[in-house]
Amino acid sequence: MTSVKNSPAIALTIAGSEATGGAGAQADLKTFQELGVFGIAALTCIVSFDPKKSWNHRFVPVEPQVIADQLEAITAAYQPDQLDTVKIGMLGTPQTIETVATALGNRPWKQVVLDPVLICKGQEPGAALDTDLALKEQILPLATFVTPNHFESLSLSGMAEISTTDQLAEAAQRIHDSCGAVVLVKGGVRLDGPDAVDVFYDGHTLEMLKTPKVGDVAVSGAGCSLAAAIAAELAKGAKPLDAARTAKAFVTTAIRARVGSKAPFDAVWQGSR
Repeated sequence: MTSVKNSPAIALTIAGSEATGGAGAQADLKTFQELGVFGIAALTCIVSFDPKKSWNHRFVPVEPQVIADQLEAITAAYQPDQLDTVKIGMLGTPQTIETVATALGNRPWKQVVLDPVLICKGQEPGAALDTDLALKEQILPLATFVTPNHFESLSLSGMAEISTTDQLAEAAQRIHDSCGAVVLVKGGVRLDGPDAVDVFYDGHTLEMLKTPKVGDVAVSGAGCSLAAAIAAELAKGAKPLDAARTAKAFVTTAIRARVGSKAPFDAVWQGSR
């Protein structure tokens, strides 16, 4: 039989590995596959929750040179006319952020979808604050689409509180005004009411995306999968609002079909479609 070279849409995720399979690069690749996109991953860190210590994070960064090597191989293999969409997840250290920012700057990207994993709870000096500041200074300006959760929206917008849909909309507008990217602010289960509400804003169109809540507890991998689904749809040529709508529906279905385990959190199941 004669082999056939296929030309599917391609998307890259730059993210961490999450050992239980619910989030991170594992979730991104499953999402890409389910949405008909050829997925590529460059790993930035290894996260393995510790079942002996209340399932707290164990975080090990990948060496910056190893990250650079991965991105060098990927961008050499797939030229910009093949690969122009990247989703960025957990980076974790200022060194990783600098490495990724440098690599992204070496070629044009049509779509840079940033799931802005922020970790600092305050302004006290330390590694967490340094990492968050580096992300805001070096990665956020490269983004074309940003998907902050409730905590990240507070940090990026500078608002003291986001407890209503009007405040969610204000946060989306503030974040767009500060960086120029399309924004999908995720209210999720954190706002009162029967619906999980996210707000889309691109500088012109403001739209609230609503679905009935599926439970009242966040599910592992939902945020990763949402950003990955947006990236997948953009890679296929969708407009940003259409990509956000498709991603919202995709993740809602994946949350409804969540996978349980002995861990104290469930994981989304992208294959439930």
